[in-house]
Amino acid sequence: MAHKVAREAEKREKSAEAFRTISEVSEELDVPQHVLRFWETKFKVVKPLKRGGGRRYYRPSDVELIRGIRDLLYKHGFTIRGAQKLLKEQGGRIDNVDALISATRSEGNPALVRAANDPAATTEGPLSDDAKAQLRGVLADLKALKEMLA
Repeated sequence: MAHKVAREAEKREKSAEAFRTISEVSEELDVPQHVLRFWETKFKVVKPLKRGGGRRYYRPSDVELIRGIRDLLYKHGFTIRGAQKLLKEQGGRIDNVDALISATRSEGNPALVRAANDPAATTEGPLSDDAKAQLRGVLADLKALKEMLA
């Protein structure tokens, strides 16, 4: 218990520029650690520093990039391939995903994977937007697992 309290105090004391461990990033972004490791294999721009024993340390820019990837996949319903393409088009950076999606949609950019008539992309229906986002996240995870098995 004392260890947990000490870790909580340590988290509060870290500056915004401090590197984060995989467990800290996982907790902050609400993404399981195994998904973060998987994304490293799919998104080559995600390159945390690795120290002895393979421990990962994420820079603040890594965390923001992962946050953007998470939003593309879970919030906006992109496939991994679609997110990879958009990242490539953006030079490996994602600053403001919501603004980027709005601009991309208005330009009719083919990097958007969801079609306008895709029922999963609509906000109407019995499910809330949050429930749909969670389902899209589960679907993305299942697709990722399927790719790993193939």
